[in-house]
Amino acid sequence: MSQSHTIEVQLRETGGKGASRRLRHAGKVPAIVYGGELGPKSIEIDHNAVWLMSQNEWFYSAILDLSLDGDVQPVLLRDMQRHPFKQQILHLDFQRVDLNQAIRVRVPIHFLNEDTSPAGKASGVVVSHAMNEIEVSCLPRNLPEFIEVDLGELKTGDIIHLSDIKLPDGVEIPELKLGKEHDHAVVTAREVQEEVEPTEGEGEAGKA
Repeated sequence: MSQSHTIEVQLRETGGKGASRRLRHAGKVPAIVYGGELGPKSIEIDHNAVWLMSQNEWFYSAILDLSLDGDVQPVLLRDMQRHPFKQQILHLDFQRVDLNQAIRVRVPIHFLNEDTSPAGKASGVVVSHAMNEIEVSCLPRNLPEFIEVDLGELKTGDIIHLSDIKLPDGVEIPELKLGKEHDHAVVTAREVQEEVEPTEGEGEAGKA
């Protein structure tokens, strides 16, 4: 289950590019929150505070609590605009969440014990991560900030599929309902055969 992450926000009375530029110069980030039974609201957030939060993995997949003078609304981050070269967030989009309705969210995968697995310790074996995140469906209270995949028993030739992942209670992978062809590989461990280049003598013999 996700931890609580609260972001203090203020209402933004004026819109437009000029107003947004002034906000950024004042150390604020313009943002919008939408969805649910309420209309869209323009808000502003302290840049330094939200920048520090954005350095955490959970910021992109956890339920966030937007607090406006004590009025808290659970949301998900849906879009972030960054400056092309400055360490600056330009705009954020948040979507309100109904705590009683299932949501779909892409969450990161944490791979455990790869280095100590038989495949990880074997020479000439490449362990490939075909996915680094997966889409899950669950009620907001059950939303995990990440999914753990234990590779401790991974051997050469093994393939771990979506259906092999152990999920927390109340969490499912919607794609698995679409059929076996959607049970994609998440991790593969394959042996790499080195190509042996012919020696100079072998090359000349082949030409004769």
